[in-house]
Amino acid sequence: MLAYLLHLLVMIGIYSLLAYSLNLLLGFGGLLSFCHAALYGLGAYAYTLASIGSSRFGSEELLITGSLGFLPALLLAALVTSAGALLIAWLSLRFRGDTFIFATLGFQMIVYVLLYNWSAVTRGAFGIFGVPRPTVLGFDVHEPVEYLLLVSSLAVLICLVLFLIYRSPFGLSLKALREDERAAESLGVSAFWSYLTAFGLSGACAGIAGALFASYVTYVDPTSFSLGESIFLVTLVLLGGSGNIRGPLAGVLLMVLLPELLRFAGLPSTAAPNVREILYGAILIVLMYFRPQGLAGEYRLGGQR
Repeated sequence: MLAYLLHLLVMIGIYSLLAYSLNLLLGFGGLLSFCHAALYGLGAYAYTLASIGSSRFGSEELLITGSLGFLPALLLAALVTSAGALLIAWLSLRFRGDTFIFATLGFQMIVYVLLYNWSAVTRGAFGIFGVPRPTVLGFDVHEPVEYLLLVSSLAVLICLVLFLIYRSPFGLSLKALREDERAAESLGVSAFWSYLTAFGLSGACAGIAGALFASYVTYVDPTSFSLGESIFLVTLVLLGGSGNIRGPLAGVLLMVLLPELLRFAGLPSTAAPNVREILYGAILIVLMYFRPQGLAGEYRLGGQR
């Protein structure tokens, strides 16, 4: 039971990183992006390939000949994912509205297809086993409680950085662009460069989350980074309340913990996943009807939320 609770806490930490990084785009910038799982997956695979290296992986297509330690591989994952996010932003920010959404959907599908079919590097549907557990400052992280300390420390540190960004002039500029892009640009705010920076920062955080996930489960495959996962991440932010500090965490706690109660409902193992999807949809419909601003939506004038 303790191991199960520790597992839930680790996943809450990883999903919190993903939700808060997506909140920078969706909540503050008003950019509805459906490619966050693709960035998450790029980070996971970049970390996996860097930590294993071609000497163990047996692929001549890898640029890395030897394996890297945890921190260098983590940094590489963040850089690769940030570069991917910048590329996506540079190509898609010329669009707005529905066209932008479809552009991010397209990139999500492209990355998923590459992960699934570039078997010489990703091993396709078979995935990559044996991702090494971290070694930090000479300490091997193997036990669940040790990994929880690692994930929670990194999650708290990165989320604090994101909080500072939220409250910084840059965060206020993103909010201004979200509310009225033309008015913000008339005041000297560059929409393109602000959104590009937000994508880069968000991608780096998603890459770190992917690296933590890969080193935790010690296995990666494309199904963990599908379009459904991107929709789930958007749901976390919208249900909790986008554009504020409390919302993403509220969404993560709701969507990670509540479905786990189904494990104790006595449902057949074959029916539980379908019931979980129905529960996700029901929660989304009910909350969007009664609280469209989310569980912890922003305060409005007059004290209402």
